[in-house]
Amino acid sequence: MIPGGQPNMQALLQQAQKMQQDLATAQQELAETEVEGSAGGGLVTAKVTGAGELRGLVIDPKAVDPEDTETLADLVVAAVHNANEAAQAIQQAKLGPLAQGLGGMPGLPF
Repeated sequence: MIPGGQPNMQALLQQAQKMQQDLATAQQELAETEVEGSAGGGLVTAKVTGAGELRGLVIDPKAVDPEDTETLADLVVAAVHNANEAAQAIQQAKLGPLAQGLGGMPGLPF
């Protein structure tokens, strides 16, 4: 702080730039990280990025019953949901501390 109680604007700007770089790095890491979720005891497996983008879906042939497509659809939804929960956990781990740091910066809408 400089005399008069005003924050050092140059230091604040440098801190904000560092946090912005850290945030961009974390977002890139999330986009490259893949997590899996499954349903039906592994009959359906979904693969998503840490950012929540669906990258793959594996369906065991035992899960395919032409007479009961609703169960298969439910398993797909459940597997994707499970994978997205894992992605959200990774997002919180990587972005949570950064968001908390940004919340302490005056004038930033976080």
